[in-house]
This record gives sequence, structure tokens and C-alpha cells, in this order.
Amino acid sequence: MQKLTSTWVTVAAFVAVLAVMGTVTSYSVTLYRLFCQVTGANGTTQRATGPSATVSDRVVTVFFDTSVAPNMPWQFRPVQRSIKLHLGQEALAFFEAKNLSDHDIVGHATFNVTPEKVGLYFKKIQCFCFNEEKLTAGQDVQMPVTFFVDPRLATDPNTEEVHEITLSYTFFQSKRPEDAIDLSRFDARAPAAEIGGQLFNTQCAGCHELDRIHIGPALRGVVGRAAGSLAGYPYSAALKAARIVWTPDTLNQWLAGPQNFIPGSQMPMQVADPTSRQDIITYLTSLPRQPGRPAG
Repeated sequence: MQKLTSTWVTVAAFVAVLAVMGTVTSYSVTLYRLFCQVTGANGTTQRATGPSATVSDRVVTVFFDTSVAPNMPWQFRPVQRSIKLHLGQEALAFFEAKNLSDHDIVGHATFNVTPEKVGLYFKKIQCFCFNEEKLTAGQDVQMPVTFFVDPRLATDPNTEEVHEITLSYTFFQSKRPEDAIDLSRFDARAPAAEIGGQLFNTQCAGCHELDRIHIGPALRGVVGRAAGSLAGYPYSAALKAARIVWTPDTLNQWLAGPQNFIPGSQMPMQVADPTSRQDIITYLTSLPRQPGRPAG
């Protein structure tokens, strides 16, 4: 009888061990994800509820990389190749997704940054990757991501040499389609001054300020100004001779391709995405003219 009892105790203990191992295994993926989210391991980015309280002088360049899983019939690409920003500066980037199939598909985006050690400092405020996302058949949308790079990156000896970061996304077909949010919420996005201001800060402010000459001319009041007319700025001969006035239409053509619009001009940058151009122009148009500033 004692031997039988001992056998049952052994069996019960073995079953208990198996149960514990099964529980640990079933939660291991979730626990590992939580670990990565807290520590930034494997380049896992962090979530933030709002912008950084401080902005550093240090500048980094964030590149964007996208892919889709095999047999996932979506096109997925970054609208902009890269953004330069100060540590702590809030940035806005857009990604375009298109469903190439004839039926609705729910996708989920995985993400990471490289170098992986930057994951702890890369903070997303808003991202399509937070949700299961549905694209209807043939639907094409632009999806925003709002983020900043924590200024603490500059004080960590382990990231002292980091000046370039790559943010990567891969879309997979979702295993939880019932939790999907419809990406149509991003459809037909009207040009917005607020979005344009964010795009200006990350795509234009490296060369332009609003109220003083920097690398480029001051841009407050540019709408309605004759091209090449702001006193004190060394414009190219081509721009001075252009005889155009900056309107939303001429600014759109200029931003789409300065060299094509005014051959011989010196501006090296362009804004390839039409919606982003309209947002920036809407922002510049919305700016109040200040007393004592150039009227044009």
C-alpha cells in the first residue's frame, strides 16, 4: 500500500511539472514580447503617450524599410526614404499600403529598429502597427507614424556612435481578423495645416526657417511672394529671372521637382508625395503674417 501511494505521489508530481512546463511554454511568446517591449531587445521600439519634454542638438537620420510576408498580396512602401531630426523632436512619416487582391485582407505589421540597441530609445506615439488593420479589395491608403528618438540616446555610451537608424516593418496576414480596424479611416485625407507643420519640421526645417534666412530663405509669407525677391538672400540667377509668384499651384510644382520647374535653380530637395506637398503648402498658407516681417 505504501509503495502504491509513493507511486501515485511520483505520478502526481510528474503531472504537476508537465502542467507548469506547459503553462510556461504557452505564455513564453507573450512573456518574451513583454520583455522586448520593456527592454528594447531585438530592436523592439517603445510606445509613448506624448512627445518628448526635451529636444537635443544631436541629429540622427531615420531610414524606412518595408516588406510583406510571402503570399501576402499587398504593396507596402514608405512615402519618404528618410527623415533627419533632432533627438526628442516629434516626427511624422507616412507609409502607403495597397491591397492587390479581389477580397478584403486583415494584416498585422511587425517592426523593429537597427541598430537593435536603439530600440529602447525609439518611441512611437501613433502607429498602424498597434492594431490589426483591414484593407478592402483594391484599397490604397497612406498610414501615419508619429515618433521621436529619446534624447537619452546621446547619454548612453553604448549608442554614442549611432547617427543613422532604420525603422523596418513587415506586414503579415493577421491571425486575429476579428480585432481589425478598417484602414479606410485614412482614406481621402484632406490637406491639414497641423500635419503640414510636422512635415515641414522634419523635411524642410533643415534648410528653412520661418522668420530668418538660414540655408534657404525665410518662408513666412512665401505664398503671394514673387520668386527670388526676399532681400538679403543670394538667389540663383534662374530663380530671379523666373518671373513667377508663389501660389499653392506654383509651390506644388516647385516642391515636386525644383530643377524641372525652374531649370538652373539651386534647391536640391523635392517632396515626391503629392499629399505631403499639399499638407506643407496648407501649413505655409495658414501662417499669420507678423508685423515687422517681410510681407512677401
